[in-house]
Amino acid sequence: MSDGAMDKLKGKGKEAVGKLTGDRRKEAEGKADQAKGGVKDATDGLGERAKGVKDSLGRDDDK
Repeated sequence: MSDGAMDKLKGKGKEAVGKLTGDRRKEAEGKADQAKGGVKDATDGLGERAKGVKDSLGRDDDK
């Protein structure tokens, strides 16, 4: 499981606990953790795409 997925899962848990207990701060922390997880997933995806582009633009020494 990626770091982003872990943050999303942790955030959903915090948000649920905050809603059940009426703790708005805990609920907001959960939403923030979920957003942080989404950003991590997006940046990981960009890194993989950049690596793929770099690899495809590299010289082809097999010819």
